[in-house]
Amino acid sequence: MLARITWASALCLALFAADKDVDSVIARRNYWAFKAPIRPQSPNTIDGFIREALRAKGLHPSPLTSREQLLRRVTLDLTGLPPTPGEIDLYLADPSPAAYERVVDRLLASPHYGERWALRWLDVVRYADTNGYELDAERPHAWRYRDYVTRSFNADKPFDRFVKEQIAGDELFPGDRDALIATGFHRVGPIHIVGGVKDEEADRQEVLTEMTGAIGSVFLGLTVGCARCHNHKFDPILQSDYYRLQAIFTSAEAKDVNLHTADEKAIHDVEMKAYEARLAPIKKQLAEIEKPYMDSLTAHRKEKIERRFLDALNTPPDKRTEAQKALAKDAEKQVKPMWDELVDALSPADREKRAALRGQMHAIGLTKPLPLAAAFATMSGEKAPVTHILRVGDVKHKLAQVEPGLPVVFETNGIDTPASPAGRRAALGNWLASARHPLTARVMVNRIWQFRMGTGIVRTPNDFGVLGERPSNQNLLDFLATEFVASGWSVKAIDRAIVLSNVYRQSSAGNLTMAKIDPDNRLYWRMNRKRMEAETIRDNVLAASGSLNGRLGGPPVRVPIEQEVYDLIFTEGERDGLWPVHPDRSEHARRSLYLLNKRGVRLPMMAAFDQPDAMTSCPVRPASTHALQALSLFNSDFMQEQSAAFAGRLKRECAGDAGCAVRRAYKLTLGRTPKPAETGFATAFFHGARRSGGTLADFCLALLNRNEFVYVP
Repeated sequence: MLARITWASALCLALFAADKDVDSVIARRNYWAFKAPIRPQSPNTIDGFIREALRAKGLHPSPLTSREQLLRRVTLDLTGLPPTPGEIDLYLADPSPAAYERVVDRLLASPHYGERWALRWLDVVRYADTNGYELDAERPHAWRYRDYVTRSFNADKPFDRFVKEQIAGDELFPGDRDALIATGFHRVGPIHIVGGVKDEEADRQEVLTEMTGAIGSVFLGLTVGCARCHNHKFDPILQSDYYRLQAIFTSAEAKDVNLHTADEKAIHDVEMKAYEARLAPIKKQLAEIEKPYMDSLTAHRKEKIERRFLDALNTPPDKRTEAQKALAKDAEKQVKPMWDELVDALSPADREKRAALRGQMHAIGLTKPLPLAAAFATMSGEKAPVTHILRVGDVKHKLAQVEPGLPVVFETNGIDTPASPAGRRAALGNWLASARHPLTARVMVNRIWQFRMGTGIVRTPNDFGVLGERPSNQNLLDFLATEFVASGWSVKAIDRAIVLSNVYRQSSAGNLTMAKIDPDNRLYWRMNRKRMEAETIRDNVLAASGSLNGRLGGPPVRVPIEQEVYDLIFTEGERDGLWPVHPDRSEHARRSLYLLNKRGVRLPMMAAFDQPDAMTSCPVRPASTHALQALSLFNSDFMQEQSAAFAGRLKRECAGDAGCAVRRAYKLTLGRTPKPAETGFATAFFHGARRSGGTLADFCLALLNRNEFVYVP
């Protein structure tokens, strides 16, 4: 009886506490981020809001930057590539007020605009071509999501549609190929796949945790994941809210959905048979060489394992007990020789034969047909398991059952979530894409502003909550958010408005007086100087050298990697051919967006310049400064090769004219003509280089190492 009274008292206290929690959340609905944005009455332009905020602090805008710097800035910002010498000359020769506007419209129409946006969006959604963690296995169809993002931004797909497709493209737009590919959004994060005994329920919970957290950070700009183990310590998000939101995804299933036709499959089958036929004789010869050594090594290992394992292994499979099945499985691993044992055991003659055969096999491997087209998708299953609140997020400690729904703080903007599994994500997508949603438009325009201006109006783009930084100019943020919706959710319209504004066209030069008042430039009295991303630096090097392959889309490309990186990725004994470099060298010069993005190991140059590891959402890239960056830009094989290619380009285009080579080199790297002092220095360098054995490539390498090259002015 006492136990029952105690339990009942505890339940009453829990319910009372829950009611208090809900009341507390409802009372905090007036926090600015949870109220729908209202368009301010004035001043009705971006520059007007900026001037108003500056005047209030006794500040004023900086002068406009030079036309050369502006062209380089806007071209790099909108495409990630430099302006060509021809584009520079054309713009500078056009004094009309509309010249810059025409440049902006040309850049917005460029196919490279979508690539530029894809790089930033993929940072936010933590995209990579591999799963991450220990095994870091590749995802053969994930790249279709990357290309979907590029196409969407190039087409200026309305952002509300973009949101809906990623949340529930399969439910809202059945039969739409792009919408199906878009649902890969739920799968692009890291997945912890391990060998051995699997806990399917715990593994599934990890997937749901990834999906729920991504919705919070990417679209809501909230740290929803902090409510996984307890009520959010700072924001009005309850633990029950977290699991109600998670319940929306319990029926979602990861599927690679075929996109190919019957004819394409028939052709692929023929190509695969031909491929296997080419490999078969080589595999047979390898097996003949390896078998006697493998048999000998296996017999030797069998002598060393415990008797119970050996007995289980020697028992016919159909007669093994459950315990023997487990022992036999373990025994098979124990008796199987390691590859390095095999290699060490081979005679010199057999080792040489085997190496030659493996070389042939790797060469044939480069001709393997690409996988049939499939969407890296998410689909609704027929069943939706019951969702419980989990104590400290542990599936072994289930608490109260919850139904699908939204956090209570949003309930006034709520949705009716269907009881059946199908349609839950559709309801969420429609709610997120609502014109009256308090966060979706704000979060996205803040990202657009951040990508163009260097910092967001809210400097914590994934956290609009209490611990996040409040907007430096909420009127401007709400003006942009309401303009965004009114424009039909056009990203290009907001981009255009920003880059045409005077605040964007300002000089980035400092001012000591104004810096004392606003040292962090939160009110944008000058333009922020931005360092290029790692990928953009590489792309600009390729553009300067004339090597850049501008082809859009397609499977990820493997480029040659340094031996030390190879050793880091592949630690097992038999490692030959595990990184099959693309056989077409021109593919090695593709934009960095298309390089294989492996979570476990990044290319040295990418890592040096702060490429994120894609394990978590990266809304703002750091811009560190350290010695490895200088070493990478000066000494890497890539930079040495591209400097030589750059010099070759200058020789071809300038036919030995040193003055022409200097002017063209400056335009190709820095987007401007050299100053007289720079021309004099370059001329002196050329004369000295001839005497000391230096080359034009040394001059090119020096230009590519200038701070001015890696920074957007």
